Amino acid sequence: MIRRIIYLSFVAISIFFSVTTEAQKPKHTFKLGTTEFLLDGQPFQIISGEMHPARIPAEYWHHRIMMAKAMGCNTISAYVFWNYHESEEGVYDFTSGNHNLAEFIKIVQEEGMWLILRPGPYVCAEWDLGGIPPYLLKIPDIKLRSLDPRYMTAVERYIGKLSEVIKPFQITKGGPILILQIENEYGFFGNDRNYLLKLKEIWASMGIDIPTFTCDGPTKEMLEAGSLPGSAVGLNSLRSLADFDLAAKINPGVPVFSSETYPGWLTHWGEKWARRDTTDLLSEVKFLMDNKKSFNFYVIHGGTNFEYTAGANSGDKRYEPDVTSYDYDAPINEQGQPTAKYMSLRRLIGSYLPKGKILPPIPDSVPAIVITPLTMQPFTSVWDNLPQPVSSVQPKTFEAYGQYHGFVLYKTELNGIKNGKLIVTDIHDYATVFLNGNYIGKLDRREGVNSIDIPSSNTEVPVLEILVEAMGHINFGKNIIDRKGITDSVTLNGTKLLNWQAYNLPMDKKYIWDLRSSGRSLKKPGVFFKGNFVLSKGEGNLFSDTYIDVSNFIKGIVWVNGHNLGRYWNIGPQKRLYCPSTWLREGMNEIMIFDLHQIEPKRVTGSKTME
Repeated sequence: MIRRIIYLSFVAISIFFSVTTEAQKPKHTFKLGTTEFLLDGQPFQIISGEMHPARIPAEYWHHRIMMAKAMGCNTISAYVFWNYHESEEGVYDFTSGNHNLAEFIKIVQEEGMWLILRPGPYVCAEWDLGGIPPYLLKIPDIKLRSLDPRYMTAVERYIGKLSEVIKPFQITKGGPILILQIENEYGFFGNDRNYLLKLKEIWASMGIDIPTFTCDGPTKEMLEAGSLPGSAVGLNSLRSLADFDLAAKINPGVPVFSSETYPGWLTHWGEKWARRDTTDLLSEVKFLMDNKKSFNFYVIHGGTNFEYTAGANSGDKRYEPDVTSYDYDAPINEQGQPTAKYMSLRRLIGSYLPKGKILPPIPDSVPAIVITPLTMQPFTSVWDNLPQPVSSVQPKTFEAYGQYHGFVLYKTELNGIKNGKLIVTDIHDYATVFLNGNYIGKLDRREGVNSIDIPSSNTEVPVLEILVEAMGHINFGKNIIDRKGITDSVTLNGTKLLNWQAYNLPMDKKYIWDLRSSGRSLKKPGVFFKGNFVLSKGEGNLFSDTYIDVSNFIKGIVWVNGHNLGRYWNIGPQKRLYCPSTWLREGMNEIMIFDLHQIEPKRVTGSKTME
């Protein structure tokens, strides 16, 4: 009885404090007026800076949010990448490291900022498959971004899981989330408003009761297809009153704002770094400030496409994979430092503050160090670390083998025709080709190269090997059904090659951890290199970032202490990969490099900057 009384008393006290805490939360209101956003009943101009928790080390979230605040922003905007939180079907992570979305939202609120949430299910964002989980591509005839019931079942499950995380942080519950986006730039892709309405309905059924918005380009066709009655209209980007008038005419009675004002732009492999003229940007922001139009800098800070998260476009070059850095020429650079662009925007936005108000000071930048140059030594090869193969009559895609990133080795014997023109229909995305263990060339989707000449061989039954790298699922446009590997068939002089062995090589943490030294000379391309550098107390312990310069290598991936920094490629423009201090340690640190072409030891150097 005594235990029961104590228990009931404890429950009563818990309920009391819970209710008291809830009652003490500052309650605000946020509504859609006919032309303006209304915060606590008063017109409110959103000045937002976009950043993505998945692209920023969690330890730096607070710093980056403070940087946005110091530039003059009152709001943070954040995409949520569905496939980052559901990397395997039905397996969700909203709590570990960079996946801890609730912690990110709490920091936004601690800094007195508001939050725009952009949860997809599709987001684009130069992120792999636009945030949609590639496990859905295992379904041969799946239709993404549609009412396909198989897609919508997965979407509804995701929304249900995410809703549980964000519900307590809505402004209606005392939290910082003002507004939620429905899908993303749908007018660029399709015209099924029933799909958009269904998404809006699902969010409401899950207890999301804040206002919503859509975003599209400022054209009649896009706005008719992508906007929704009762949802605010975001324009990418709003640059004239004519754009505003057009959106208001097509979807009247709700605010119109610039959901993506671009301080910079994305960069693909093989291009020069994208740079936006600051004078033009300042003119655009001045127009928005003068006309009291709400807007969102896309992005104020880009961060990094660590691991295999970089996406790709499908343009004039057929396939345009994105570089690892998401610096984006943003006001806050990849390492979190203010740029000249940042200072100009801070001065401009600060000039609109009421008399007597000033912007908060700019936080100190995270320091950077230069690691001691070191020569990487061959450690092992992919050929000495092959798993058990899967047999296929015809080669299948990565997704059909249950793999979504990394590499797959396709192997077959040449019976009958043994030399001639080899055509891979189609290669997604890059491959090295071997005959009897000898490298004979590469295939490159980016350059439209899907064929190679197979030379004559003295071997009775020649062995053909094709090591395929998945660069990044297309994240924008009509070609987002972008399966990886050999997507159809392989022919030699017109004869279809059958009976393949496929080796899954995801090159994930487990695969890298399990690597074993070859203990022999490595002459066949596909080599892992290893090197060590030492950080003494006073370097790594002082919260210092660095860049790993791999200019001497050709194409591959870099790991530091088991953390995947992302891809490199000697076609540029990126030759240095960002390594945050949180992945470094006092004493011995290890660099691992997998290169598709390099077989000789080469030197790795360090740098404090990306360029």
